[in-house]
Amino acid sequence: MMRCYLNTGIDPAFNLAAEQYLLENASEDCFMLWRNHNTIVVGRNQNTLSEINSEFVRKHDINVVRRITGGGAVYHDLGNVNFTFIKVGVQAKKIDFSSYTRPILEYLNQLSVPARLDGRNDLIVDGLKISGNAQHIHKNRVLHHGTLLFDVDLEMLATVLLVDPEKYRDKAVQSIRSRVTNIRKYLLGHPTVEQFMENLGRYMQEAHHAVMTTLSDDDLKRINDLAEKRYRQWNWNFGDSPAYDFSRPTRTPGGTIDIRMKVKDGTIQGIRIFGDFFGIDPVSDMEKRLTGCRHDPQSIKKILNAVDIERYIKDVTIDHLVHSMF
Repeated sequence: MMRCYLNTGIDPAFNLAAEQYLLENASEDCFMLWRNHNTIVVGRNQNTLSEINSEFVRKHDINVVRRITGGGAVYHDLGNVNFTFIKVGVQAKKIDFSSYTRPILEYLNQLSVPARLDGRNDLIVDGLKISGNAQHIHKNRVLHHGTLLFDVDLEMLATVLLVDPEKYRDKAVQSIRSRVTNIRKYLLGHPTVEQFMENLGRYMQEAHHAVMTTLSDDDLKRINDLAEKRYRQWNWNFGDSPAYDFSRPTRTPGGTIDIRMKVKDGTIQGIRIFGDFFGIDPVSDMEKRLTGCRHDPQSIKKILNAVDIERYIKDVTIDHLVHSMF
């Protein structure tokens, strides 16, 4: 039997924690449908900062959360439907996308959407991507999840994941940018995203014998505990990135600032500040203060608030300097 969960919550930390919780604790196979409020979800092996438009993300208060599966960074908003399969009691020896995407393709094809599996892990329509998929194997269990671009803000998707590849040099897995489209434009009657989710859940019950289930109060408590412990923590979402070198020249009112950093475990291991700026005190004093600091805007601002920036770099504010470091 397969348990079917229609998760109406939109908190990304809770939703990713729910996946991990079901993977580790479910006694039967599971299928879950869920959505996130504006969120970038990065892959397990990625350098978070090299995947996101940091300044835009901060300005628009977009969530950034790391998942436990591999693959590339994706953008979720309330027009994006996410699906999760949990398979228990299997001896999985390799990643297998086709068997888990088949029910989704059957559902879309039933709606006259000519979707098909393309390459490793994408579902496409007319050569355009509508879904990316990823997997994680845990002991004798498999977690498979995917996105369904139902009615996503495609302009926002392109903007939040746009980053200068020259800023970050690392060995992390980088996302492959794809041409994408929305499913809704292929559907007659233009159903809402809620109707689409409910109908997909109903299809899984009718065609694949899934049984609609709700999470217990104990389940909810344990998921919330996991969300707090992992998915709401900077160390997991940003700090747990591969080591990388950062390099960025920036024009400021005080001249060009060229930041060079080595970052490991999300912490600045070494930093040099070059440029054609003027200052009274040696900038090396500020570099020493920043060494050991998280590569995180708030942490850097906290250190710089105790410094008279003008003595090191004339006509440059804390915001100018922080901007040049991301």
